[in-house]
Amino acid sequence: MKEFTFKINGAEYKCAVEEIEAGKTNVTVNGKVYTVETEAPAAPAPKPAAAPAPAPKPAAAPAAPKAEAPKPAAAPAAGLQVKSPLPGSVIKVLVSEGQAVKKGDTLLTLESMKMENAIMAEADGTVKQIAVTPGQNVMQDDLLIVLG
Repeated sequence: MKEFTFKINGAEYKCAVEEIEAGKTNVTVNGKVYTVETEAPAAPAPKPAAAPAPAPKPAAAPAAPKAEAPKPAAAPAAGLQVKSPLPGSVIKVLVSEGQAVKKGDTLLTLESMKMENAIMAEADGTVKQIAVTPGQNVMQDDLLIVLG
């Protein structure tokens, strides 16, 4: 379940959103529950094929040594990716790699707009990868945890 606080025309609304099945969502607004039908987003357009690489140019004189490039982040493990529903800061990670979790178990706590949000497992599984640490800032859709 994802919780939000909205301020509309000066009035504050506390909302909780829980997907109950594909295409239907329960939305609780100030304590009143509404069942909302949703449509799946349209599939993104395919990316055009990349142009062929140009022929390499003759080598120039060796340049001064460059600083080592930062190492790329480890590729996420295969499995169900739990992503951040909104931008915020990771407060606590409540699971460890290899731990078995059930659907609805709290995986971590994310602070956003001075509210703590429990990020829960969307399915039963085992924690394969934890991609964040406490204190780390995340953006919406950043990878948090991978379940297998």
